[in-house]
Amino acid sequence: MIAINGYKKKRGETMKRNTKVSTAVIRRLPRYYRQLSELQEAGVVRISSSALGRSMGLTASQIRQDLFCFGGFGQQGYGYKVDSLKEEIGGILGIGRGHTLVVLGTGNLGRAIIKNFRFSGNGFRLLAAFDVNPAVVGTEIAGVPVYHADGLEEFFSAHRVDVGLLTVPIAAAQEMGDRLVNAGVKGIWNFTNYEITCASREVVVEAVHFSDSLLALSYMISQREGPEEELT
Repeated sequence: MIAINGYKKKRGETMKRNTKVSTAVIRRLPRYYRQLSELQEAGVVRISSSALGRSMGLTASQIRQDLFCFGGFGQQGYGYKVDSLKEEIGGILGIGRGHTLVVLGTGNLGRAIIKNFRFSGNGFRLLAAFDVNPAVVGTEIAGVPVYHADGLEEFFSAHRVDVGLLTVPIAAAQEMGDRLVNAGVKGIWNFTNYEITCASREVVVEAVHFSDSLLALSYMISQREGPEEELT
């Protein structure tokens, strides 16, 4: 049991002060977890909100406000224990819930994600991949079996799958998204660069657009460069 603002709670149990947490705060939680993991690996035992904020480009006040959404975790004048805070944020993020995932599409992007992304380090177990290419169906990628997409529903009937990762061509994105929803996923991680629509409010769609990130970078460097010189 640990004490938070006068209350007692079990480790890993989230005590929310706000029933609704802003998207901005949610987006920062993985950053906190990553930063705390790096601090833990570096042997840092305790850190203040000011020091944590400096390492992340945030203010100490922002750090405290964000954590207060979930009950608050440090002690005034003492700061945060790195390992405890990492564990608490990991619990909030659901890292220990044993989520499972499958990949749909094993082209260049899908293959690269399977080979290089640390699913286990983020609390996910990658069960399988699906494709229609006979050259890859029946093979393994980094130990992950590749099945034909026709067998998707049969696989779901035999395994609990929480998330479907989409890296299929744009033309197949909506169809495969619909099949994932009908098969019972809780979330879709969409890398197709196509805004799929989801008929179920129970399914969360997280879209990753590389072009958006690149164009945001283009904007930021353009602002630093100043106005374009007039052409003569």
